[in-house]
Amino acid sequence: MKWTNHTSASEDHNIQHTESAEKSTFASSSPPAMATPLLRWLFFHYSILVLSTISLIVVDSASPGGSLNLLEPSDADALLAFKSKADLHDGIRFSHRTSFHFCQWQGVLCQQHAVVRLVIENLDLGGVFASDTLTRLGQLRVLSLQNNSLTGPIPNLSGFVNLKSLFLDHNSFTGTLPPSVLSLHRLRTLDVSYNNLTGPLPALLTSLDRIYYLRLEWNRFNGTVPPLNQSSLEIFNVSGNNLSGTVPVTPTLLRFGVSSFSMNPGLCGEIINIECNPSPPFFNPSVSATAPPPKSLALGQTAELHGVDLSRRSPEKRRRTAVIIGFSTGVFVLIGSLFCFVFAIKKQRKQNQEKESSTALVANDAAATAEAAVAIQAEQENELEEKVKRVQGLQLEKSGSLMFCAGEAQLYTLEHLMRASAEFLGRGTIGTTYKAVLDNRLIVSVKRLDANKLAGTSKETFQSHMESVGGLRHPNLVPLRAYFQAREERLLIYDYQPNGSLFSLMHGSKSTRARPLHWTSCLKIAEDIAQGLSYIHQAWRLVHGNLKSSNVLLGPDFEACVVDYCLAALAVSDNDVPEAAASSYKAPETRNSNHQATAKSDVYSYGVLLLELLTGKTPSQHPHLVPEEMVSWVRAGRGDDGGDDDRLVMLIEVAVACSLTSPEQRPTMWQVLKMLQEIKEAVAMEDSELDPHSGLS
Repeated sequence: MKWTNHTSASEDHNIQHTESAEKSTFASSSPPAMATPLLRWLFFHYSILVLSTISLIVVDSASPGGSLNLLEPSDADALLAFKSKADLHDGIRFSHRTSFHFCQWQGVLCQQHAVVRLVIENLDLGGVFASDTLTRLGQLRVLSLQNNSLTGPIPNLSGFVNLKSLFLDHNSFTGTLPPSVLSLHRLRTLDVSYNNLTGPLPALLTSLDRIYYLRLEWNRFNGTVPPLNQSSLEIFNVSGNNLSGTVPVTPTLLRFGVSSFSMNPGLCGEIINIECNPSPPFFNPSVSATAPPPKSLALGQTAELHGVDLSRRSPEKRRRTAVIIGFSTGVFVLIGSLFCFVFAIKKQRKQNQEKESSTALVANDAAATAEAAVAIQAEQENELEEKVKRVQGLQLEKSGSLMFCAGEAQLYTLEHLMRASAEFLGRGTIGTTYKAVLDNRLIVSVKRLDANKLAGTSKETFQSHMESVGGLRHPNLVPLRAYFQAREERLLIYDYQPNGSLFSLMHGSKSTRARPLHWTSCLKIAEDIAQGLSYIHQAWRLVHGNLKSSNVLLGPDFEACVVDYCLAALAVSDNDVPEAAASSYKAPETRNSNHQATAKSDVYSYGVLLLELLTGKTPSQHPHLVPEEMVSWVRAGRGDDGGDDDRLVMLIEVAVACSLTSPEQRPTMWQVLKMLQEIKEAVAMEDSELDPHSGLS
């Protein structure tokens, strides 16, 4: 209790002291002593909070990204997502660590902290343009991904609501032109040239009313040309496709030359100066009579056409009568007018001499004025023609010119070649081949080289190599007449061979019971090919590098002529796994992409081709057998009797010697040619011994 009372007394003393202190403080107009620390604490922390917020805003506004650093910007996400799918070789310098500074990334331009321009070119990306990546850039105005080897389809582009320029050319895009392009109503520039796009061109391309630049050339588009009539369109090209039908005659398309539509075998019409196929024959009227009217005609136009057809038959006789009566009346009126005119002239000749002289002066003045107008018009037309020629000359100068090989007559120009009607012949390892019929009815074969295959070849190297190849002239080589290069476009012009390829001759028949060629035909073709290869190896120290049955053509007299020679040296080594048919011709030492073709690898390819001739089976069907077993296999496949057994065995031995695994053990092409000539001489000698009249003249 004493302890308790002492404590209470002490507390009472402290309370009294505190109350007196509070009173004195309150009397001096200050806040209570107990409230002052609380207010100071609140004020201090509030100040810290405000200063922190202000500093965050200042730092954020000073940063290139321009957005709060609490979350990663969505535009950076889109760019990084594109890089992850498209950039197989890590050529784009984007980084997660600097994602808040994406406006400073390679090829990126921002406005108001959003990407408005993205230019990623010439990086050989090799991946795909994945959906839901760049299309999230809603403020993007310009996108250029040209020359990047991107593959796969072009994704849905409807997210580019503000896009004005789109460059996707010189890639490897496949599929169709996406319909979402038609939703880009602000689009002024569209370039998807030099890809592998297929399908028809959308007719609603006419809805792009702001389009200025439209390039669709060198794809595989089919169908017809849309009736483009936008007054804004200044640059347009659909050449090098598979388009067909009549080119629509619109004021816009009339502004473009023939080169904008060239290399489309099925196109015709007034604009490209090619007459279309005539209407259906008259002896089959039911077809035209029952055919529905074109969809482009309105209902009223269709009814009007039918009305004209019906109205021509019923009033036929009345029209004839009316024409006869009208014609007779006109003749009488004309004769009466002539009499009146002659009488008036005789009566008033003297009175009107002065008037006639003044009229003659006026007529002379009018004639002079007319002559001056004609001269001015002719001068204007000549000036316009000169301007057109100058423009065409500049275009050819910019795009390159056709280079003829040494000693070749310049029978045509690049313009003639671009204007030619073309027919697709086939696609090979290094390019695509067309048959082109020129204006002067000259037929040539045009090979368009794959830009990706020749990506590492400079213009100077290409020109020097083509000058060497263009000098090769042999009866068993298809001669190279001219070549063309401009930027990444390279064309080779050969003589057209009318009888197709050796591959078609051997395997073109759909019959599974087709027999191989007779062995004498095999010997003749084998000798022709050996002649051409021996000439390349011996006379020019060059290598074919891609010998196969599809690269042997048959001339007018069915002589075998080698084509596509010496082009493999220009091609970039391909790391992709080749087709089984193509790899079967390759020598073992050249199947590694780091090893170039040699003369001995050509000999190996020749041996495989000779076995293909003898058996009629493609190289992928050839078994791996020892020489003794190979003879039995070839004999069984041919089903020959024993009459020509020795001759056949000699040819098989040549083929086996050429296709040995070791290059050192293979003969040269000159030695192969000598073997074949010895076989040919032995056969001729045997035939002369069997023929009793062979020595008679």
